Amino acid sequence: MVLQEVALGDPRYAAARMEKLQGITVLSDTPLATELAKRLLSECVIPTVAANDAVHLGSAAAHGMDFLLTWNCRHLNNRALDRRIRRSCQSFGLECPVICTPAELMIL
Repeated sequence: MVLQEVALGDPRYAAARMEKLQGITVLSDTPLATELAKRLLSECVIPTVAANDAVHLGSAAAHGMDFLLTWNCRHLNNRALDRRIRRSCQSFGLECPVICTPAELMIL
């Protein structure tokens, strides 16, 4: 899914983004990741218009990632949603990754 999103938009910028991802491991989909994403959507923690964000979060949590980098401060890196997102992950026995922008990661 990430690769599909990266390929969108202006072809020049999309090609540059794709080049940056060469050699990066892509996380596989798992039943646990899918179930967490469904829960995030069904409980309206993340709105259905942002279903891809729920999938990204579900995958990062299910794979035990420490960080989830995003520029999406509306549906993911949103302090008003942080507690609900963490509770959803915990309800599956998962630890929620730290959700932050790349700039925030540099100061962590």
